[in-house]
Amino acid sequence: MRAGRAPGRPAPHPGGFRLVRTPCVLLLSALLLLLGATPPAQAAENGEWAVYPAAAQLGSRPYFFLTADPGSTVTDRVTVANKTAAPLTFRLYGADAYNTDRDGGFAVRTQQEKQTGAGAWITPERTRITVPARSAVTVPYTLSVPADADPGDHPGALVALDERITPGGRGGVAVGVQRAVAARLYLRVNGPTVPALGVEDVTVDQDRPLVPGTRTSTAVISYTLHNRGNVTLNPQVVLRARGLFGRTLLDRDLTKVPAELLPRQKIRLTERWTGSPQFDRADVTLTATAKDVKESGTASFLAFPWLAAATVLVGAVAGFLGLRIRRHRAARAEAGTETSTEARREPSAHVST
Repeated sequence: MRAGRAPGRPAPHPGGFRLVRTPCVLLLSALLLLLGATPPAQAAENGEWAVYPAAAQLGSRPYFFLTADPGSTVTDRVTVANKTAAPLTFRLYGADAYNTDRDGGFAVRTQQEKQTGAGAWITPERTRITVPARSAVTVPYTLSVPADADPGDHPGALVALDERITPGGRGGVAVGVQRAVAARLYLRVNGPTVPALGVEDVTVDQDRPLVPGTRTSTAVISYTLHNRGNVTLNPQVVLRARGLFGRTLLDRDLTKVPAELLPRQKIRLTERWTGSPQFDRADVTLTATAKDVKESGTASFLAFPWLAAATVLVGAVAGFLGLRIRRHRAARAEAGTETSTEARREPSAHVST
């Protein structure tokens, strides 16, 4: 968030970071155990503190896996462990999870954002805790599922937000960074489950040389992967391209696909194709599969050296017109020569008296 300077003396920031003469940009890094493939089964931590479900044996529950009926209440406990040599104070809250726009990684909402799913249903017994050095504190919480909650998956997290704000930044803008660690929570509300997946808005952007063969061409294929159902999916995507007469131009398993696509989430992904055709017509097909679902999206493109073709066409037209003009001039010159010859051969008239 961006805060402007108030008139008069600057007020101290609630976290102890004073705004002095410069605006402050507060960056909340609550995206932990996020991004890319599903992390290994271990407690979420950043080296200074960890957040994990309370269990009889450490590490036996890396995440919360809960099942509940609409209108029911679930109780559980979350543990926050301080690995530093000084006490740390945290804000503890529930948050909704979502897929990031950048690469579809697992992320959670900040405390300032509105929670509409599992994050809104989680109520920790204590929302502010101080954990002594090299110790752990376990806090009970309740998760109250509304009676009208939609069936299916409602992913979220228990977040421990460090109250400290670390100053940083350069120049005229002061930057304060607040860090958080979150333990994932996978909640399934009992009822009908409907897996549904879509591959939408497939486009192809080509980068070809003006003169074919002078360099390697590339194409960037963009598409939207959309979880239209109410359960979390683990999609796999295959990219295929067919040229004229059904020739196989490309057949590739894509790796830049999120390990988890959360319900009702959609992300925009791209794939670079180096060595795409420079003179062909191609059909691109993206096929996404997950448990019990399979969907495809297609796009076609024409790889044609338009500038080179236009240059050749203009040259051909110019040559044709030049030839026509030369022939026309030659014909006129020949006609003029024949007329002059006939005039010289005409006999003169003789009049006798």
